[in-house]
Amino acid sequence: MTELFDHRQVRRAFSRSADHYDDAAALQREVAARLMESLDYLADPAVGLDPQRVVDLGCGPGHAAVAMQRRWPKAEVIALDIALPMLCAARANAAAIPGAGRPRWLGGARTPMPLCADARALPLADASVDVLFSNLCLQWVEDLPAVFAGFRRVLRPGGLLLVSTFGPDTLFELRGAFAEADDTPHVSLFPSIAQFGDALVAAGFKDPVLDRDEFIRSHPDLAGLMRELRTLGATNAMSARRRSLTGRARFARAAQAYEALRGGAGTAHAHKLPATWEVIYAHAWGPPPGAPIRVGGVDEVRLPAAGIPVRRR
Repeated sequence: MTELFDHRQVRRAFSRSADHYDDAAALQREVAARLMESLDYLADPAVGLDPQRVVDLGCGPGHAAVAMQRRWPKAEVIALDIALPMLCAARANAAAIPGAGRPRWLGGARTPMPLCADARALPLADASVDVLFSNLCLQWVEDLPAVFAGFRRVLRPGGLLLVSTFGPDTLFELRGAFAEADDTPHVSLFPSIAQFGDALVAAGFKDPVLDRDEFIRSHPDLAGLMRELRTLGATNAMSARRRSLTGRARFARAAQAYEALRGGAGTAHAHKLPATWEVIYAHAWGPPPGAPIRVGGVDEVRLPAAGIPVRRR
C-alpha cells in the first residue's frame, strides 16, 4: 500500500530548515506555549506526577525540551526528532541552561538528551515515559491509530500524553488556489478533530480531552507564504505530489486565484493574503495495566508473564 506521506522528504525538508527554522516559527512557538500551559496542572500535588522521564517528540530546535528540563531539572528529558540537524540545533539551545556543560558532580545542570528517531517506531522501552509531549509533529503521520498505539506502549500507566497537530482547515486558501492551477495535491491532508479523538480512544488512552484553535496569518503575496513554508520545512511531502517544479504558468494561476481573498481596506487583513492554520490540542492519560490496545484493528491485551497464574500439579 502506498503511504500518504514520503517520510524521506519530511526528513530532508526539516533537515534543510534547521538553521533558519526559528526565523519563521512564531506560530509554532505560540502553539507550544499554549500546549505547555497544561503542564501547570502537574504542579497540583493532588495529581501526584513527578516525572522521571519526559519525551519531546518532534522537538525541532528543542525549545520545549529545554523549557521542560528547566521545569523538572532532575528528570531525564529526551529531545527526539527525525532530522539530525534539528537535534544539533536543540543541543545548541540547551547550552542556555545555567550550568550546562559542567559535570554533574561539579553542580552542572542536566540537559535534554538528543535522540534521532521516527515517531512511528519509538526506540523506547515499554512503560518508560512519564510525560510524552509532541507539538505540531503528528500531521506528518498517516496512520494515527498505529502511532498512538506506540505512544501508549511507551507511556507508563497514569503518564500524560500532551500533543498538538494541524487540522483539515489548515491552509485551505492555499489548497483552493492551487486547485485552480492543476489537479495535483500541493497541501497535505490533515485529520479532523473527530479522527484524532477516535484514534486516541482506539489506542486505549484514558480520559482524552481535545480542543482547537484557529490562527490566521497575513502575507503580502503567495511567494511570501511559500518562502515561509520552506523556511519551516513545511513543504509538500505527500507521496502523490508533483516531483517537477510547479512552473511559472501554474504558479501564476494559483496566485491569481489567491488574489480573490486579499483583504480590503479596514479589514483585519487589509491588503494582505490570509492563511488559516487550524490547530488541534489533546491530552490524555496512560491507562492501567491490562487495558486493551487496538493494533491493526484487533484488540490486544499485554500482561507481564510473571503476572499470569500457573497451576502447579
